[in-house]
Amino acid sequence: MKIALVGSPNVGKSVMFNNLTGKYVNVSNYPGTTVEVSRGKARIGGIDFEVVDTPGMYSFLPITEEERIARKIILDENPTIILHIVDAKNLERMIPLTFQLLEARLPAILVLNIMDEAEKLGIKINSKILEKELGIPVIETVSTTGRGIDILKGKIEEYVRKKFI
Repeated sequence: MKIALVGSPNVGKSVMFNNLTGKYVNVSNYPGTTVEVSRGKARIGGIDFEVVDTPGMYSFLPITEEERIARKIILDENPTIILHIVDAKNLERMIPLTFQLLEARLPAILVLNIMDEAEKLGIKINSKILEKELGIPVIETVSTTGRGIDILKGKIEEYVRKKFI
């Protein structure tokens, strides 16, 4: 079982990676490049996962080397679940990648991260309506404090048990 973390740079992917994996981290350059990819292990609901923190990407149609590598990981490594992590303050700018993942029929969960800052700015997101419209789980988190991480882990476990166990 594999979880791939995808999203733009600076949305909290690495902090989310640390929340999911704890202390086990293996950072290495992607073969043939200087682009770093972090890999670790997580145990969620008694299920073992490899967790991959992909390089930042804005689109599923790659322009940069980082985006090419992230896309290659998604397509070649066939993750069980893709966590699309977005900055909730900038959802409008980031949701096109969610649509691209869905159009490619990839198993995605949308993670609205940095919700505390969005709330301070008065941004209101109805994640239940968004979930219904997209047809995928939408989870609100603050990865720096751990808010919503247990709910996210529960959704991951629920998805895997429903689909594979």
